[in-house]
Amino acid sequence: MLTLLELLQSNARLTGAELASRLDTDVRTVRRYTAHLRELGIPVEAERGRYGGYRLARGYRMPPLVLTNDEALAVVLGLLAAERLGMGTAAPASAGALVKIERVLPHALREPLAAMRETLSFTADAVIGQAPETSVLLALAQASRARTTVGIGHRSWRQEHTERDIDPYGVVFHTGRWYVVGHDHLRDSLRTFRIDRIASLTPRPRHFTAPDGFDPVAHLTSTLAKGSYRWQVEVTVHGPLDAIARRLPRSAVTLTARPTGVLVRARAERLDGMAHMLASLEWPFTIHRPDELRGALKNLADRLTATAQRGSEELPQ
Repeated sequence: MLTLLELLQSNARLTGAELASRLDTDVRTVRRYTAHLRELGIPVEAERGRYGGYRLARGYRMPPLVLTNDEALAVVLGLLAAERLGMGTAAPASAGALVKIERVLPHALREPLAAMRETLSFTADAVIGQAPETSVLLALAQASRARTTVGIGHRSWRQEHTERDIDPYGVVFHTGRWYVVGHDHLRDSLRTFRIDRIASLTPRPRHFTAPDGFDPVAHLTSTLAKGSYRWQVEVTVHGPLDAIARRLPRSAVTLTARPTGVLVRARAERLDGMAHMLASLEWPFTIHRPDELRGALKNLADRLTATAQRGSEELPQ
């Protein structure tokens, strides 16, 4: 309905067939949408006949956007946070939205929000995002909600182009990148695709059923944690699952509750980094594999002990 309203505001008159084509629906649905708009008090006029169509009543303009102070602050902070997280879909979009919002705000609210934008600092570094095509991202979200198959043109990291159909189970944003998780008909398997590598998308007239209880976020983080690294690590941390999950990066580990604690599985290229991560926890832990991790922890302990025993006179001037 919002898209229909935007089309009616941007065009003097459109036929039912034209609106149905642009909305990717049928004329009957267009009639239902226009009826809903009239119920909301928006005067949509319908002209019958060969040259008939739909249009907004002459002289009608949508009322201006009105935001309370709290709502305006929420929008501005949301845009700033999205930019910081690398969550934007197009570089000018967030900046353009901020400019438009500030332009229509009263001066008494515009100045404090501008001050917030200019003085706000973050403790975390900015993430450089990989922006997908807006139309592709929105189409995947719609297909995931409607449970309809889509055809995609995908470019791999080797720059190999393939055409395939997928059943999108969900869209996930993770550390500056957008992903879609779903069933790949070409490989007949569960796959994860970076959305910024999808060059084209075509809806298919086919519905699917997602697996019961499937969690796209859990699948994505588990897949990323199982990347091709040198070491496979398994450690039981003797502490509560929720607290441990807050301390360990979900992109690097998988966690499984056990009677004696939480089984942590991870892949690592270097064991000294894994030793640092385990040493930072406040709970005891038991190493299952690899044995080389014990040596990395002992080396870390020796360095810390030597540092603790060093006198102030030994420090470089």
